[in-house]
Amino acid sequence: MTEPVAGVLGEMVGFCQALRRAGLSAVRTDLFVAALDQLEPMRRDDVYWAGRATLCASPDDVEVYDRLFADWFSGVNVGRVPASTTVTLASGARDDGDDGPQGPDEVEDLAMLASRAEVLRHRDVADLSPAEARHLAALYARLRVRLPWREVRRREPHHRGEVDVAATLRARLRLAGEPGPLQHRRRRRKPRRMAVLVDVSRSMAPYADQMLRLAHRLVGAAPGRVEVFTMGTRLTRVTRALRVGDAERALVAAGEVIPDWSGGTRLGEALEAFVDRWGRRGVARGAVVVVVSDGWERGDPSLLAQQAAQLQRVAHRVVWVNPHRGKPGFAPVQSGMNAVLPYVDQLVAGHTFATFEELMEVVERV
Repeated sequence: MTEPVAGVLGEMVGFCQALRRAGLSAVRTDLFVAALDQLEPMRRDDVYWAGRATLCASPDDVEVYDRLFADWFSGVNVGRVPASTTVTLASGARDDGDDGPQGPDEVEDLAMLASRAEVLRHRDVADLSPAEARHLAALYARLRVRLPWREVRRREPHHRGEVDVAATLRARLRLAGEPGPLQHRRRRRKPRRMAVLVDVSRSMAPYADQMLRLAHRLVGAAPGRVEVFTMGTRLTRVTRALRVGDAERALVAAGEVIPDWSGGTRLGEALEAFVDRWGRRGVARGAVVVVVSDGWERGDPSLLAQQAAQLQRVAHRVVWVNPHRGKPGFAPVQSGMNAVLPYVDQLVAGHTFATFEELMEVVERV
């Protein structure tokens, strides 16, 4: 059983048991979980209304439900049930009001649900059905976003690092010279800027949607520090559209401003526009630039190579994400990939949700 699936189900079942202990008599966990299966279990509003519709039987219940919901999902200690006694119910399982461990059928159902989620993480996103794509979209809310950091010249107090002589002396003077621990300091760390360029040409269309979902999470995690562009026959900035909190609305807004979705590919010209209009102005200077493309180039590969070289000189690191990188038999034989490889700091895969998680680790380390 994977930890994310177990954690979500444990929270929901534990919440139902807490309501039951608070005096609600009409709690039906099976109906609650079934309702969440039709909604987005990672959206607070969906969880609230699913629970209110299935767990409350009277206005008095609603008052207790509202109070407990606010406490439970805000991290307040409301007598949480240990995970070992809660993570035993899957969608469609029965709940007869017993707070104890469920039967082997329910445990097996949950294990199957966790197994399906794990398989989905490793499925090529280009091969997903619409239903599987919707389930995968829910996983982005649990994706741990990792941002690159940079050290600045100024120092800050820390529990270890170099000895801060001045702070140590001041501490001793305050204690009239009595001995005490040494004070330490380290260089301050600030988030490093990021730029994400997503190829939205016809060959990349099955992957571009998922990469824009990932970019949406990055924009939300570091407002003002992440810029997102799409590349096809032209360069389009979609950062403003991706600032919308809801992922689905953000993708719709981005789609409205992208004029060349699933069109041709002119990577060299798009990269030239980025370097000329945005790179030298500071967006890419000292930043981690993530380029998502399979490397198919209809234009002049020499122009692409020239612009990739300029981008490498301006940026801190250039990470190229190729959806085919992690597939058996992959070789960078495309003219575009051959042109940019000498100027790419790291070439990584980007065809499954698991590779997206690995990309976050790569971005954090560069």
